[in-house]
Amino acid sequence: MKSFVKEFFLFRQEVLAEAIGTFTLVFAGTGAVMVNELSQGAVTHVGISFVFGAVVAALIYSIGHLSGAHFNPAVTLAFWTSGFFPRRRVLPYILAQSIGAIAASATLLISLGKVGNLGATLPLDNNWLQSFVLETILTFILMFVIFGSGLDRRAPIGFAGLAIGLTVGLEAMFMGPITGASMNPARSLGPALIGGIWQHHWVYWVAPILGAQLAVLIYSQLSNGFRDLRE
Repeated sequence: MKSFVKEFFLFRQEVLAEAIGTFTLVFAGTGAVMVNELSQGAVTHVGISFVFGAVVAALIYSIGHLSGAHFNPAVTLAFWTSGFFPRRRVLPYILAQSIGAIAASATLLISLGKVGNLGATLPLDNNWLQSFVLETILTFILMFVIFGSGLDRRAPIGFAGLAIGLTVGLEAMFMGPITGASMNPARSLGPALIGGIWQHHWVYWVAPILGAQLAVLIYSQLSNGFRDLRE
């Protein structure tokens, strides 16, 4: 416990950046869901998807040089298991991401009220198995793009934020109505905790983490155990 607290404060700048980034992601993304409900569909599903993708891209370009722009426990764990992130920073990052998401949902509840389930992610028709499979695939694709555009030194420089943001927006657009297109345990945790909406919440932790780890395995095979990424 002492070691955890020490790490939390030792890397406080990175931790703070992750908390602010995740707050912004959840505030903007789930806020768009809530405003769409309040405005009788003025934002539209396409608009909500755009907000999620745009805020992710903006955060990567503005915070990526400070913390690596994870904003997602599944991404943090994948960076760790692939050898690009130290183990001692994993828990502080995940805690910061969770706190940021919870704070965003609390702010939205106070500001807008309990509308649109606070943007909570729920399986369509309570079909948790369908959402589990799809969330696993969606997060696999997202993490694969992160490796290919953000970490692989052979990729064109400067396009990671655009590629990752477009991926988030695209996946939210075509799978959002089915699963909520979370791909991010922290993004799902905020609305669930503040709104008290826990139905099948475990899906939005297990599936994204599994999908990201599958991306680690596959990209490792494509890059000689990630050695090509560092050259």
